[in-house]
Amino acid sequence: MRKKYINIVAAYILVVASSCLIFMHSYAEDVSAEIVDRIIGTLELSRPDLNFGDVKKTAISGLYLIRVNTTEFLYAGETGEYVIAGDMYQAKPEGFSPVISAGTIELRKNNINAVPIEDIIVFPSIGEANSVLYVFTDVDCHFCRKFHNETLPALSLQGVEVRYLAYPRAGVGSDSYKKMASAWCAKDRKKALSSLKNRETIIENVCNENPIAIQYNLGKTLGITGTPSILLENGTLLMGYRPAKELLEIIKTN
Repeated sequence: MRKKYINIVAAYILVVASSCLIFMHSYAEDVSAEIVDRIIGTLELSRPDLNFGDVKKTAISGLYLIRVNTTEFLYAGETGEYVIAGDMYQAKPEGFSPVISAGTIELRKNNINAVPIEDIIVFPSIGEANSVLYVFTDVDCHFCRKFHNETLPALSLQGVEVRYLAYPRAGVGSDSYKKMASAWCAKDRKKALSSLKNRETIIENVCNENPIAIQYNLGKTLGITGTPSILLENGTLLMGYRPAKELLEIIKTN
């Protein structure tokens, strides 16, 4: 079992490293070395405590996207002197749509596809599945419970398979972590997780090789900061609770 656990960790590290190479390759093609050096040099001089990564062009001429501390982003001009922190949106007829780089989408897909299916708690659809949602969850989160008890059953009826990954917001070693580890280590994991989502108590059983810490760190790598966070198969990340009707519409358009 320990060998299996080590292999899983190694697989995650390999995927993250491969994703970083994708980022490096794309910005090397898109942005000149002179501009990259100028932006990073200015930022590092101002904030040497931060770890600045790849630089990419955006849809706005002269504005660049800079990765910070692996999971965060900043926008800056060609000199790096002025910096914008926050999300960029595109105004579309149906509303504001978040702008996400192709590299970010690729990173999310590669990382989520590397998670062994046996480490995920799967709630299959009723009938043949026509789509899959990956949901980072916390059993002590109100809206995670709401998703599990209201949204999930409706999705299952519409052919959507829900795959749960653990994201204890209080961190590794917390009470939430212990509860979730006990669910993942239970003989009937779906029943144990459902019990916790209904505020019921289960037997504490934190087995040594549970995947909770790995999935929590994976969530942070993907930029997740809260729960529920929903990842579509195409790499689109939805933060926060969504009712079934809204999710089904999003799935159709993606």
